[in-house]
Amino acid sequence: MDWDPHHLPSQTGRTIAVTGATAGIGYFAAEQLAAAGAHVVLASRSAPKLDLAAAAIRSRVPDARLSQVRIDLHSLASIDEAARQLSALPALHGILLNGGAMTMRRGETTDDGLPLLLGSHVVANVALIAGVLPALVATGQAGDHARIVHTSTGFVRRLAVPVTDLSHSPRSAFAAYTQAKTATEVFAFELDRRLRAAGLPVDSLVSRPGVGVDAKTPLRPGIRDATTPYRRNVFTPWAQGKDTAAWSAVRALTDPTATGGDYFGPPGAFKGVPVRVQKLARTAEPDPALATSVWDQLERLARVRLPITEHARPGSAT
Repeated sequence: MDWDPHHLPSQTGRTIAVTGATAGIGYFAAEQLAAAGAHVVLASRSAPKLDLAAAAIRSRVPDARLSQVRIDLHSLASIDEAARQLSALPALHGILLNGGAMTMRRGETTDDGLPLLLGSHVVANVALIAGVLPALVATGQAGDHARIVHTSTGFVRRLAVPVTDLSHSPRSAFAAYTQAKTATEVFAFELDRRLRAAGLPVDSLVSRPGVGVDAKTPLRPGIRDATTPYRRNVFTPWAQGKDTAAWSAVRALTDPTATGGDYFGPPGAFKGVPVRVQKLARTAEPDPALATSVWDQLERLARVRLPITEHARPGSAT
């Protein structure tokens, strides 16, 4: 189908949670989903920033249906509480796993002692999925499949970083970030295989935004203005704003033709209207032993067991 990010399919009646919703791509994804009629649950760790994001969205979408959930992706205890609140909603049709630390200082850890990039970009999301999966399954059983959308990066294609031992964090922050996103892709595609095998009405998809830069991002009060930090980027001449960088995730959440295992991103490396992009064999179809290893490592680090077999459809292969 032709995809027009300026005219999204109606999302009226759907509830979608967005982590990292108070800045950048997460904020603009939330704004676009709200404009399409969704009830958007803004999830972030700062209550004042959540209020600013809600006000900014309502300045553009006066009738926006918004809720807020505080979540600190550096804390498994906070994630457990946020998952409880999200699961208490009448329905949960989708979740965009967009949040995560962007610090590049070596040696920083989460509250639970995990490397910060791995902990906030991958382990936190595994813990959150474990907590909300029953709610997603229940919503999917009542209608169309619910969706889990993971956020990756084009760096995974450019740099092969091993994920055989996630307890070993690369010395380079760039490599550590790429390791986290590589593990994200392996887990996301393995999650979709297991959901399918269990016959569950939940799809796991992956998106990558391309390159979104502050210099090309439209102004929003408290989100992108003179009071917010500005980050220079050498790729600015070829890049896009963070509003258009959000399109890939929004398409993964809202495209009626999307299915589990799809991967959406710009057709080029930096920008463009999102399309289904070719998946990387080493993350989408790795050796089954590697996929199982990554899965087991992430469950152990997140201190959870994903409740897939518990909700498997009778007669399905699990």
